[in-house]
Amino acid sequence: MRRAIQVYRLFNLLSLDVVAGAIVCALFFGRIFSGSVTPYGWIGLGLTVWIIYTTDHLRDANRIDQEASTGRHRFHQLHFATLLSVVGVAIILDAVSLFFIRKQVLESGVILALAVAVYLITQRSLKFLKEIFIAILYTCGVLLPSVSVTKVVLSPTHYILIFQFAILALINLFIFSWFDREVDKQDNQYSFVTIVGERITRRSIWFLLLMEALLTLIQWVYGELKIPSLCLGMMGLMLLLIFVFRASMAKDDYYRFFGDGVFLFPGIYLLC
Repeated sequence: MRRAIQVYRLFNLLSLDVVAGAIVCALFFGRIFSGSVTPYGWIGLGLTVWIIYTTDHLRDANRIDQEASTGRHRFHQLHFATLLSVVGVAIILDAVSLFFIRKQVLESGVILALAVAVYLITQRSLKFLKEIFIAILYTCGVLLPSVSVTKVVLSPTHYILIFQFAILALINLFIFSWFDREVDKQDNQYSFVTIVGERITRRSIWFLLLMEALLTLIQWVYGELKIPSLCLGMMGLMLLLIFVFRASMAKDDYYRFFGDGVFLFPGIYLLC
């Protein structure tokens, strides 16, 4: 059991659980929009998500002059050169995968890549919007392989489902920034909570959790996608439990394991 926890901890430090969650969620929306995600599509998505997350962690770790306060940043400081080399290889593989993905996905991917570039350039000037931008980009990345090729006419129900997912991504990021607020201050890192304060962040999380529950209820009563919406609602419930029991979740960074693991939950829907 201890060995399994250690393996998963490494998995988490390398952001591989984030990659797995993105792929599972992409397949989840692929089933909903009847836009099958090809192997090249999810490989490209996984590589892109890993490159973005790892580059962001490496940049943060490089900006910290002393030994980082968080295990994640310490890991990236210690293995900076190795991870930077692996990122270079991943970029090459990602570029190769572009020759095999569908034209619509490629065109949409170029637009999304430009949006990511804009985010990376402007994030220092828009510090308090960091989590919001990441949630939007993550949602667009997960949707891209299926929505760009779907022949399904999107209804209000579909848009509500997409909005539900985006809210979940934002709640997840706000909760992470809440748990990391003290160490972020020590390392002179910024996040939503370090910019706007704990009170506003706490209220924002509760507001978003309430909105997620309300949208799930609306979908269940009036929508056509009851089961997918309920699946997202259960993800919201899991995030609620993480925040309610935050004292326990702070121990050994359990909040990261469960928080990133939430996005593997749609895999249950795929198995049904």
